[in-house]
Amino acid sequence: MNSICIFGDSIGKGVVLDAIRGRYILLKDSFTNLFSLQTGIKVENYSKFGCTITNGKKIIEQKLDKLSSFAYTVLEFGGNDCDFDWGAIAENPTENHLPKTELQQFESCYAEIIAKVEESGSQPILLTLPPLDAQRYFSWISKDRNSANILQWLGDVQHIYRWQEMYSLAAVRLAALKNIPILDIRSTFLQAKNYFNYLCEDGIHPNEAGHSLISEAIYKYIGEISSKPYNLVFSV
Repeated sequence: MNSICIFGDSIGKGVVLDAIRGRYILLKDSFTNLFSLQTGIKVENYSKFGCTITNGKKIIEQKLDKLSSFAYTVLEFGGNDCDFDWGAIAENPTENHLPKTELQQFESCYAEIIAKVEESGSQPILLTLPPLDAQRYFSWISKDRNSANILQWLGDVQHIYRWQEMYSLAAVRLAALKNIPILDIRSTFLQAKNYFNYLCEDGIHPNEAGHSLISEAIYKYIGEISSKPYNLVFSV
């Protein structure tokens, strides 16, 4: 293995919230950069802030001719797909609101991406989603909005966690169905004492410590992929 590429969203890109300046920035020591430094393996990062699975598919299609040069293609999607237009919800909590990508569409589009990567000759690897902090994320999306209306629509704050978890579980199902490896970074966070300490103040992006946690997990298990059956879920 001499090179890896990754397609994903802001987590894959290494975006964190700078609480002092109140804006998102690129983390120098992101998990992809840390992994590359640890192993000497080049990681070409095609992740994009705010990327959904449909956007990711378009980017991958543009890069298809390059994928054969990568032994592994890491795929990290779902965090934006499961998200909602919280402003619209705050204004009209009694209406039916759909996520950016409905779950069935998310799974079918992900399956198409997997097929394209395999056809290129590169081995796809899926990542599960890190868990979020529902209360912290609720506070974040409720800023300058009617939080009571958002809560009315949700039913309870923890619904945010459960909804996001469905998209992470969808990745697990796809990996099993397609017989490809998946790195369960979600369990890595859940096994840590107070995983909230590994998340930014927005409750959804891993912070610097979280990226270090992901990097260590991938470093530990990436070498085992070639020697284990692809239908295993790698609990990291």
